[in-house]
Amino acid sequence: MNSLAVRCGRAIWGALSLLLLAACSDNSMPEVEALVYEQAKPLSDFTLQDQNAQPVNKQTLQGQWNLVFLGYTSCPDICPLTLAKLKSVYNALHDEYPLQIWFLAVDPKRDTTAKRKAYIDYFNPDFLAVSGEHKDLFPLVRELGLIYAISDSDEPEYAVDHSASIAMVDPQGAVRAIFKPEFKQGSVPLINAKLLITEFKLIADHYK
Repeated sequence: MNSLAVRCGRAIWGALSLLLLAACSDNSMPEVEALVYEQAKPLSDFTLQDQNAQPVNKQTLQGQWNLVFLGYTSCPDICPLTLAKLKSVYNALHDEYPLQIWFLAVDPKRDTTAKRKAYIDYFNPDFLAVSGEHKDLFPLVRELGLIYAISDSDEPEYAVDHSASIAMVDPQGAVRAIFKPEFKQGSVPLINAKLLITEFKLIADHYK
């Protein structure tokens, strides 16, 4: 073999080695529709109560992945439909990933402990149905990247505006991603459960 062939062969192998090294070291996040924070957003500590009147705080988030959804027990459509979807999400994921589902009830005036318990037990008694005073709820909701608003009304029945998105909180208690709902004409905004399951796995595997 002449020296030119040897040099060419070495050059080709060198180029292939660089390509393989680049491929192996490519640690970029797979493309997903969810909003993923490159730097997770740590949550401040908080104190709320679950459906069993037990205190929950930032430590309750730690040690497992968490999906947090805002709502209220008098919600006519988005909340029960989303929780039904989250039940299927949980069933598909919890054997492989340590996971907790949080229903953050943002209507504390009506969302009593007993009402939250009866409500969440219908979907899965292992889920958390958490609430507290607005002064404790609102800062947490804001840090989660979500929002809610209650109209100033004296009527016993009133609606609560709230995000239909779901926050993904990592095992260190920091917001890692936001799953947004689908908006279809004539329908309430709801998450796509199948897509959420797929993207949850991609995100959790990337950051584990």
